[in-house]
Amino acid sequence: MNGDLSNRNGHPAESTDRVRFVAEVSSNHGRDLDRALRFVERAAEIGCDGVKFQLFRIDELFAPEILRRSQAHRARRAWELPESYLAPLARRCRSLGLEFGCTPFYLQAVDILSPFVDFLKVASYELLWDELLAACAKTRLPLVLSTGMATLEEVRHAVGTIAAHGGRDLTLLQCVSGYPAPAGQANLGAIDTLASLDRDFPELTLRAGWSDHTVEPGVIHRAVHAHPTSMVEFHLDLEGEGEEFEGGHCWLPDRMAETIAQVRVGAIAEGTRHKGPTPIEEQERSWRADPRDGLRPMRPLRRQWSPTA
Repeated sequence: MNGDLSNRNGHPAESTDRVRFVAEVSSNHGRDLDRALRFVERAAEIGCDGVKFQLFRIDELFAPEILRRSQAHRARRAWELPESYLAPLARRCRSLGLEFGCTPFYLQAVDILSPFVDFLKVASYELLWDELLAACAKTRLPLVLSTGMATLEEVRHAVGTIAAHGGRDLTLLQCVSGYPAPAGQANLGAIDTLASLDRDFPELTLRAGWSDHTVEPGVIHRAVHAHPTSMVEFHLDLEGEGEEFEGGHCWLPDRMAETIAQVRVGAIAEGTRHKGPTPIEEQERSWRADPRDGLRPMRPLRRQWSPTA
């Protein structure tokens, strides 16, 4: 997500100090194009800046020995996003002013996605895969990298790989790979650590953010208002019937809409560190107690109320 670039739908990208909310559809689309498009529309309605899907093929996601023995993993073929959906999803995103992103889970997926997306996302589970990181970086698209389970040295190596292969715009997301994740293990302070890596990679525009699996509004508020969070990613379902909703890590639209609205009110309330009267207070200043007698209002205003005035 590049705060310095216009996105592909022609809308100027907004200031980088504005937190960007991205709805992760994951596999809740159910391989139904109409439902997938409804996710895009609902994300726009609740105030999101972007929406993200995943492009994977089970045979290229899990090792053969896992698939041979696990019917549950083989059944996830029903969660795959058809490539034919990419163009209509991209068009709908552009028409609504949303950024369209997707996670590639195999190398060919990077080339498949590049003509359609505004950004690529690498999932926490693929953070160690240098070849995928390099392929994403070479597209020169803005990149997002979730860092669940990773040590700082593993993150640093991944960032170095991206930088070495031409990546120039990277958002690192603090993430807890639990579904759901306990709020007490969110470790939001790591957002600050991730943001500080920009000192080590001056060739990158590097930002930090939060990928949520807690489904707790308080965590979102804390991530945004107490840390240098430029992006919040969250899993979205429409009505509680998506494939992943039972996992407990997906938000429903109304609750997230309220959270986004509250976060943005909090953001405009932040102001500056300068202490002084605000415009709405100017008239009230004259109604303060006069220091000479402790009575309200100040004496110049009292004179205006005098019968002889």
